[in-house]
Amino acid sequence: MSTPPSTGPSSAPTTGPGSTAGSPAGEPPAPRLDLVEELHGVPVPDPYRWLEDAADPRTVAWSAWQDAAWERAAAALPGRERLERRVRELLSTGAVGAPVHRGERVFRSRRDPGAEHAVLRVTDAPGAQERVLVDPVALDPTGATTLDSWRPSVEGDLLAYQVSEGGSEESVLRVLDVATGEVVDGPVDRARYSPVAWLPARGDEPRAFYYVRRLPPEELPEAERQYHRRVYLHRVGTDPATDVEVFGAGRSMTNYYGAWTSRDGRWLVVSASDGTAPRDDVWIADLSACDPAAPRLREVVVGRDARTSAWVGRDGRLYLLTDLDAPRGRLAVADPAEPGVENWRELVPQAPDALLEDVAVLDGEELDEPLLVVGWTRHAVSSLSVHELAGGRRREGAAGTVELPGTGSVGGLLTRPEGGHEVWFGYSDTTTPTHVHRWDARDGSLHLDAAPPGRVEVPPVTSRLLEYRSDDGTTVRLQLTVRTDALDEHGRPRAAVPAILYGYGGFGISLSPHYAPDALAWVEAGGAYAVANLRGGGEEGEDWHRAGMRERKQNVFDDFHAAARHLVAQGWTTHEQLCVHGGSNGGLLVGAALTQQPQLFAGVVCSAPLLDMVRYEQHGLGATWNDEYGTAADAEEFGWLLSYSPYHRVVEGTAYPAVLFTVFDGDSRVDPLHARKLCAALQHATSSGRPVLLRREGDVGHGARSVTRSAGLVRDTLAFAAAATGLDLT
Repeated sequence: MSTPPSTGPSSAPTTGPGSTAGSPAGEPPAPRLDLVEELHGVPVPDPYRWLEDAADPRTVAWSAWQDAAWERAAAALPGRERLERRVRELLSTGAVGAPVHRGERVFRSRRDPGAEHAVLRVTDAPGAQERVLVDPVALDPTGATTLDSWRPSVEGDLLAYQVSEGGSEESVLRVLDVATGEVVDGPVDRARYSPVAWLPARGDEPRAFYYVRRLPPEELPEAERQYHRRVYLHRVGTDPATDVEVFGAGRSMTNYYGAWTSRDGRWLVVSASDGTAPRDDVWIADLSACDPAAPRLREVVVGRDARTSAWVGRDGRLYLLTDLDAPRGRLAVADPAEPGVENWRELVPQAPDALLEDVAVLDGEELDEPLLVVGWTRHAVSSLSVHELAGGRRREGAAGTVELPGTGSVGGLLTRPEGGHEVWFGYSDTTTPTHVHRWDARDGSLHLDAAPPGRVEVPPVTSRLLEYRSDDGTTVRLQLTVRTDALDEHGRPRAAVPAILYGYGGFGISLSPHYAPDALAWVEAGGAYAVANLRGGGEEGEDWHRAGMRERKQNVFDDFHAAARHLVAQGWTTHEQLCVHGGSNGGLLVGAALTQQPQLFAGVVCSAPLLDMVRYEQHGLGATWNDEYGTAADAEEFGWLLSYSPYHRVVEGTAYPAVLFTVFDGDSRVDPLHARKLCAALQHATSSGRPVLLRREGDVGHGARSVTRSAGLVRDTLAFAAAATGLDLT
C-alpha cells in the first residue's frame, strides 16, 4: 500500500511533476495581450487570443517549450514503464463484437491480443473459415487509420465501410465485394458520421443506398465547411457527384441526419436533429408508392421536444422508441400509413425507476408467440426483460427476465434480419471485458457466443454504488472501485488512499460499469477509482440530462465537488490524495472544478477539453453544441457561459493543483487551442509551485486510437496522477 504524501495541494513535492528541475530553463514564451472585448456590455479579457492560431510563430515557439517541459517532467515520473506494461497486459484480452447476420454470412469485428486495431471479418457459411475483410493496419501500418463504421447490404454480398486517417474522423466511404474483398465503389469523402441504409437488390438495377454527406467545400464559406449535411441516394459504381439529394435543403446547417430502410425496401425513415440537441424530427416514406430518388416523406414527429427513433418491424407496425411525455423512455407502435403522434399506441410504458434503452423483436416460427426483449438501465446498471410482442405485457416470473452474467452493462441487442428466436448482446463489467452472449427464447437459456481472444489475470477488486448529496440536496451516485484487501470486515476503507475521480456530466451520456484497464491498473497499484454519475448525463433519464445543461450547467460542477467532498468525508481518500480526470465535455468539467474549487484536489488531468466557453462555438464542432451549453450570441446565455468558463475564472496568485492537459493535433471536434489558452493562464497565475503541463500528440484525434497510443496515454496520465497524489508505483 502507498503512504499518504507529506505535501498538500498548496505545496510542491520535491520530485515528480512538481519538481521545477524537470522544466526547461526560464519561463514559457507566453506574452499576455492587453486584449479586452466588450460583449453584451461586459468587458471580457482574452490575453492569450494568439494561442488560438496553431500556425502563429508565437504559438509554435510556445508549443515547443511545452513539449520540452513535458518530456523532461515525464522522464522523471516513477513507474511509467511498469504502468505501460500492466496496461498492455490488461488490454491483451483483445476484443470481440456481436455478430451481424446476413443470410448464412456472419460479420463481426475482433481485435487479437497484440493487435493495434480491431479487424472486420466474415464467415461465409456455418463451419467455414473466417476471412478478413477490412484491416486498418493493412491499410496503414502506422496505426493512424481507423475503421469508423461498416454496414453490409441486405443480401450480405456488398459492404459499405468508412475509414479515417490521423484521428481526423473525416470518414471516407467505400464499398467492397464481400466474396472477393475487392473495392468496387468509392472513395466518397465528406461522409463523417454518415449512416448507410441499403436498398435490396432489384433485378439489373444498380445497387443503391441512402447516406449522409456534407456539401462540397467550395460551395461554402470556410467557417461553415464542417456543416451543411444532406441525405443522398447513391447508386454503387456511379460518380458521387451525381448522387441525388433527397433531404436536408433549407434546414439548419448544423443538422445531423439519420436514415433507415426496411429489409424489404418498402419503408424509408429519415431523422434530423439540430446539432446535439436532445430532440429529433422523424419522417417516413413508402417507397413502394414513390421513386426512391424522390421519396414522399410524411411527418412522424416534428417540432416536439423529445428524442425518437423509429423503424418498421417485420409485422408491419411502426415502432417508436421515444422519451416524448416519458423522460425515462417508452415504446409505442403505430400504423406506418398513419404515423402521427396522435395515432401512437403505447406498447411498453415508462418505468418508475429505470430507463428503457433498447428493444429486440423475436418472431421465429419455433416460438409459441412473438416476443419482445427490452433493455433497461437502473443507475447505469443493465437488465433485460421479456414481453409479449402483441400487447407489450411482461411475462410472469422467471420467464420475464433474462439473467445476466453479473452487475454490468449490456451492449446493443441484435437479431437476425429475417427473424428468429435468438438475440445477441455484449456484456461487460468492472473486471470483465466484453463477452458476447446469445439468449434463446425457446427455452430461456443464455449461452456464451464469443469471448475475447486473449486471457489476463484481473486483480481482486470490489466495486460498489455509493450515494451522496449534492449542494442542493439532490441524490447523486458514483461507482467506486478499490482493491478488495483495502476494505475491512465491514466493507469500510482501512485507510485513505490516493484516488482518481472521473466524470463527464453532459449530452445525456451515461457512464456505466465496464472493463477499464486504466482503472484496474490504478486500483491494483493501491489507489481508488471513482466514476461520478453527474447531472447532465443520461443515467437517470432525460430530466437528469436537462438538470445539467444550459442555465443549469453549474449543477454538474456542484455534483462533482460534492463527490470529492464525500470521498474524503467517508475516509476513502484525502484532498491531498485526490486527482480528478475528465475528457472532452469532461475536460470542461475538471477545468471548472480546478478554477472553482482548487483546494479540493491535488491533481487534475484535463483531456481534449472545452475551456474558453465564450468562443467555443467558433472552433471545431462547437457550433453544434450550443443547445447543450447556450450561445454567446445571446446576452442571457452569454452570462451562463462566462459565469463558469474556466479560462475566464483564473485568478492570479491562487494555489492551483498540479495540472496535466492532454491534447491531440488531429482533434477536429475540440480544438487544442482551449487547452493551450488555459495552460498559459494557469502557468502565469498559479502560486502553488505545482506544475502545469501540456502533453501533445500528433496524428491522432478525439476518438478511436491504436492500442499503442492508448497504452501510452494511460501510462502518462496515471503516472502524473500518482506523482500528484503520492501513489507509490515503484
